[in-house]
Amino acid sequence: MSDIKNKEITSRDVDFAKWYTDVVKAAKLATYSKTKGCIIFEPNGYAIWEKMQSILDSKFKETNHQNVYLPLLMPEELLKKESDLIQGFAPEVAWVTQGGDKQLDERLAIRPTSETLFSDYYASTINSYRDLPKLYNQWCSVLRWEKETRPFLRSREFLWQEGHTIHETEKEAMEETLRILNIYNDFFHEYLAIPSIIGKKTEKEKFAGAISTYTVESLMYNGIALQSATSHYFGQKFSLAYGIKFLGRNNTYEYAYQTSWGASSRMIGALIMVHSDDYGLVLPPKIAPVQVIIIPIKDTIEVMEKAKYYQNILNQHNIKTIIDNTDKSAGYKFSQAEVNGIPIRIEIGPRDLANHNITLVRRDTREKENVNINDIDIVDKINNLLEDIQTSLYNKAKIRRDEMTYEARSLEELKNIMENHPGFVKAMWCGNPLCEEKIKEIKGTKSRCIPFTSEKISDHCICCGKKAEHEVIWAMQY
Repeated sequence: MSDIKNKEITSRDVDFAKWYTDVVKAAKLATYSKTKGCIIFEPNGYAIWEKMQSILDSKFKETNHQNVYLPLLMPEELLKKESDLIQGFAPEVAWVTQGGDKQLDERLAIRPTSETLFSDYYASTINSYRDLPKLYNQWCSVLRWEKETRPFLRSREFLWQEGHTIHETEKEAMEETLRILNIYNDFFHEYLAIPSIIGKKTEKEKFAGAISTYTVESLMYNGIALQSATSHYFGQKFSLAYGIKFLGRNNTYEYAYQTSWGASSRMIGALIMVHSDDYGLVLPPKIAPVQVIIIPIKDTIEVMEKAKYYQNILNQHNIKTIIDNTDKSAGYKFSQAEVNGIPIRIEIGPRDLANHNITLVRRDTREKENVNINDIDIVDKINNLLEDIQTSLYNKAKIRRDEMTYEARSLEELKNIMENHPGFVKAMWCGNPLCEEKIKEIKGTKSRCIPFTSEKISDHCICCGKKAEHEVIWAMQY
């Protein structure tokens, strides 16, 4: 195997932004469309999203959530009922003002998020405590008029899921909020092999309209943070605004409690920026649409029979396996398997079979192993290798995240970190949003979360020196 880097891909240590775009293009994950700010999901990219969707959807259904679908458009008057929400999203809302050749009587917002429609729906369908809870989730796309876009990370239209649940009590709603947060966090750790952290957003950074927002935060290879999923507790704010009342157990009317939570196709961006390298995409086996690719060196009858045998037996054991029998050179096929991030490559040629050997190549380390086919159970061998790749990718990402997690006790320390070797920075904060604004002047550094497990780094706020209320994790963000 050649160690020559793919010429289509800029080195990530030279220009990380260019490297990211090069990987997206080389792996044929997405391409730009003629609609400014919107991307085309190519088959390789959409297959990853389908795998994410399938896993998360099963997790939601295990916890008794049901899928629904609400309209893309919403009347302006309806959107305005919750003032914090409209103020928070106003700069990003796109409007439909004309249908055919007729000017509309009322503008229609193209869905930036669906709290409005869910609240209106709940107000018309919930009458009694016996109607609760409603545990609904929606898979859809939304449109937000972003000024600067980048494939998967930030585009005007993107794919996501948004859960909207409604409950009889505050306790039930809070339990739901944290249950979903933990589902997201487990998904990042177990499937994406990304060592995310969870915590509560500050008042300044919480979702518009929420009482509290909880977040999953990940650190990319270059030390920049990515808000990866969020879960919001709304309390009765939307119920009061939209009149969602029900007859309670004491025969009096009460307002319901709501939650909202979501994760989007920016998770694909996280996968790229945490695991991939200068040779292309690297995918953890549990999220890879194809886990094994078999490449016949020559398409002799014996070689193809062995390739098809391995494909059949691996697929029968739920190891997604394909054969590349395209009319291309072996070197080209190797390169494509590598740039596409397929976790394991099996190479089979006439000489290999004559010696009872095949070659296994793992994508994460690019290591080759020649194995005697008479000495192995191919299913056990591949399963063990896939498990080792998944674990190794997680451990590698965790080591890097931990190496890029710092403590700061002064603004000068924080500034030095962000300017020279950015990452997660643990520092104390007094709770004053003015201090948050001051810290933001350092290369746009923002509070990522107040972690659930906190350390007392000092007694004083990093910014103003007053008594500290919280440990906060700070970082620059995508």
